[in-house]
Amino acid sequence: MATKSILVLHGPNLNLLGEREPQHYGKQTLEDINQALKNIASAKSIQLETMQSNSETDLVNKIQSLSKDKFDFLIINPAAFTHTSVAMRDALSAVKVPFIEVHLSNVYEGSLLGITPIFLTLRLL
Repeated sequence: MATKSILVLHGPNLNLLGEREPQHYGKQTLEDINQALKNIASAKSIQLETMQSNSETDLVNKIQSLSKDKFDFLIINPAAFTHTSVAMRDALSAVKVPFIEVHLSNVYEGSLLGITPIFLTLRLL
């Protein structure tokens, strides 16, 4: 059986975890989270790659590369792009790689201007 591979994408400002609003986001750093994910993946013989970027362009380019890089699954926390990135949504739709969107907080609570998260529309298709 081939080794499964997962890409984890972290959006803008998640590099500040542990120091940015720890009362809301906790004291774990992004490196702490990535290491925990790598430990779980390793125990299950899953290849895991992580990437964080504050650049929408970098995130879109990485998503577009999924079809040629042959990842089996994507875990994405679009962070601040949750409500605004049509480009990331379109890239996810184009590559046809299964994904799950995760967040450190409830994106529906106090949603920016009452806007529905953009990636939700892909999960409903």
